[in-house]
This record gives sequence, structure tokens and C-alpha cells, in this order.
Amino acid sequence: MTKYFSEISDTIQNYFDGLYEGNIEKLKSAFHEECHLFSSSDDFSNWSRDKWLQIVENRDSPEKLGLDRHDKIVFVDLADENTALAKIQLAIPPRYFTDYLSLIRINGNWKIISKTYKTEIHN
Repeated sequence: MTKYFSEISDTIQNYFDGLYEGNIEKLKSAFHEECHLFSSSDDFSNWSRDKWLQIVENRDSPEKLGLDRHDKIVFVDLADENTALAKIQLAIPPRYFTDYLSLIRINGNWKIISKTYKTEIHN
């Protein structure tokens, strides 16, 4: 099962790098095309992957803004060789996020199938 942790970490790293760089292709490689993103930090939101990618694409990336990175994998829990849950933390200051990522392995590739997240504002 150790190799699965490494593969899952690679998928999450693509997410971290894609979000920091504003690189939509890296984000697409990490997220399943049917993925949904959920939050109730303000109002309840249920976004498709493509809606979220449009938002990311139309804003300045944290890298372009010169912001420090705050990426961290808190834990990965494997249910079996095809199903996992990860808790991660990242930030686009002043917004700090805690994400719960449901991941599935399809044709040997790990993809984020669902993201549920919380946002905090730190001034």
C-alpha cells in the first residue's frame, strides 16, 4: 500500500502546484472531470470542476502575486487500493483552506472525485 501513498501524494502535489501557479492543466490532471467541490464556509456551494477551473483561470495566481506557499498533507487514509481520503491544508492569503479530498484510482491513476472545504480569513 506504500506505493499508493506516493501516487496519491503526486496527485495532491499536482493540485498544490496547479493552484499556486494558476496552471489549469495541472489541476485538470488532479481532478476527475465529474468532480464537485462543496463548501458551507459562507453560503452552501456546489461547484463543478469546470466552474471552479474558470474561477481559478480568471484570477491572479498566488505565484504571480508573490505569495508564500502553505501546502500541507495532514493525512491520507486508504480504504483499499482504489479508494482514499486525504485531509490537506493550503492558502491563498488571507484565505486559508482545509480540504477533505475523496480520491479514486481509475486505470491506475488517482483522481480527486470530491472536494469538501472550509475557508478561514486571517488578517
